[in-house]
Amino acid sequence: MMKLQLVSVGLIGIILSQSNIFAAVVSLDSASPYAVLGASTVTNIGNSVLTGDLGLSPGTAITGFPPGIVNGTVNINNTSATTAQTDALQAYNDLGALAVTNDLTGQDLAQTLPAGIYSYDSSAGLSGTLVLDGPGDFVFLIGSTLTTSSASAVSLINGANVENVFFRVGSSATLGTSSTFSGTIIADSSITANTGANIEGRLIALNGAVSLDSNNVTIPEPSSALSLLIGTGLLLKRRRA
Repeated sequence: MMKLQLVSVGLIGIILSQSNIFAAVVSLDSASPYAVLGASTVTNIGNSVLTGDLGLSPGTAITGFPPGIVNGTVNINNTSATTAQTDALQAYNDLGALAVTNDLTGQDLAQTLPAGIYSYDSSAGLSGTLVLDGPGDFVFLIGSTLTTSSASAVSLINGANVENVFFRVGSSATLGTSSTFSGTIIADSSITANTGANIEGRLIALNGAVSLDSNNVTIPEPSSALSLLIGTGLLLKRRRA
């Protein structure tokens, strides 16, 4: 039994060290389970599917569900939604305090980038594919608007993890028709996802609306290392029982 415990402790240590690779540069805390979190209103047209929670605060009007589907909890101007907005604002401020490693002002986001803290003095646009290459944090600090074109994409390769991808938008974000987006958007004002845009991540508007149109929004899965850690803990609990 002692040998089993030592092996198990060692395994947990390895898993913890691996899962630290995926620890995000800021914490969303109670906002983490939300696929969509709005402030003034959340509206939907068509058959949007949210895999994660849907929240609104301080507004009280969510429309378009159904036909939209929420595979999670809906919180409207309650303690859960209000706390999530507070934590999202804290994350927004924490992101804004990070030291910039690269200034991309004036450049299209359609390029391949390693992990880093990237800034735009004003607006940022994506006209093709943004490739995020390798493990680490990818943070984009955008002074005003974020606009992605139709059929554009954010692609993750070589260990990049969607939980480590953040877009801090100084005003509003617009995702193009049939685009594919990866990462958490925290916009000071509003977020619009045009027809057929698919998002792995979160859409969080701190002061305005989130507008959806036949979109899939899916919060990230836990990392495989974290999932294994949870499973190992359950196994040890059963053995002790």
